[in-house]
Amino acid sequence: MYPAGNLFIPAPHGRLEAIWKEPRGRDARGAALVLHPHPLHGGTMHNKVVFRTARGLEDAGVASLRVNFRGVGHSTGEHTGARGGEQEDARVALDFLTGKMPGLPVFLAGFSFGARVGLEVGTRDARVRFLAGVGTPVSIPEREYDFSFLDECRKPLLLVHGERDEFGSVADLRALAARLPAEARPRVHVIPGAGHFFDQQLEDLRRAVADWATEMLEAEARPG
Repeated sequence: MYPAGNLFIPAPHGRLEAIWKEPRGRDARGAALVLHPHPLHGGTMHNKVVFRTARGLEDAGVASLRVNFRGVGHSTGEHTGARGGEQEDARVALDFLTGKMPGLPVFLAGFSFGARVGLEVGTRDARVRFLAGVGTPVSIPEREYDFSFLDECRKPLLLVHGERDEFGSVADLRALAARLPAEARPRVHVIPGAGHFFDQQLEDLRRAVADWATEMLEAEARPG
């Protein structure tokens, strides 16, 4: 039986199914939207990489929102292949997130297909302060996943990647990071031995996200 989320967010096509979690034992220092991998290949907000990414953010004191894109689980609508529909879903989720946690720094993270959607939306949405791509599929042909929008990125960016990722070589990822504006301060964190799904390295992924998010929030809190 499909495990239902704990809330539904109104959307132009009906609703987005979502899971909302706040940090345990303390007030939230930030708020994050975390997006899932490709819906046509079984991707949902329950994906283990998405879960661990969200957990890493929660460990840093960041409340997390995971959503199912349109047509996934109990979300209404139909998949569009990141040709506008999923980007609209991300913006709807950001509306909810920023309304629920006003005034807090906003993170936008995504895994694989979710990284492609999230990095585009986060680069261009002024509400988003920090960006993270996990397993960013940079080696898939540009006709499928064009990342040229990152040339506009002026926000701190973390790219967590498996050394043996099947959908994005480390060399291609480093080349992408090298061309980004200095303001993005792109940080490439490569996890040795990991493939695209970080099967035996999920805790390494969680720690990488938690450490980076903690560092970003501490820098944000410093005077001047």
